Amino acid sequence: MALEQQIMVELKAAMLAKDEAALRGLRAIKAAILLAKTADGKQGEITEEDELKLLQKMAKQRRDSLEMFVGQGREDLAQKEREELALIEKFLPQPLSEDELRTALQTIIATTGASSATDMGKVMGVATKELAGKADGKAISAMVKSLLG
Repeated sequence: MALEQQIMVELKAAMLAKDEAALRGLRAIKAAILLAKTADGKQGEITEEDELKLLQKMAKQRRDSLEMFVGQGREDLAQKEREELALIEKFLPQPLSEDELRTALQTIIATTGASSATDMGKVMGVATKELAGKADGKAISAMVKSLLG
């Protein structure tokens, strides 16, 4: 089922359950999808890859906001961000564990022929494409540095 259809099903269920947190998060996802469909002349179609990037961007925004609100002691706003983040993460693929990430990166390093930290850009280019949606860019970068360094 396409993401938009899945969101609509969840949205109807949240309306029936009168779940305000779910409604808020689902409406945000739906709005982002609609914006993506109308942007740059896409003629109402977005790919599954675009949907994944959209959800990742929304999750990152929520994490950044959550960090800021916690730092400022705004627990009321932080709770809303936690709720929306949990909802968005429900639609994202399961992230790789540290061991799975290390194994995947070792394979990429072997295939690219990287041997030192100067080859990091080469590895990162391949890794970010192959591991899109499965691992955070910061985690990939840190792991590549430790493996090459």
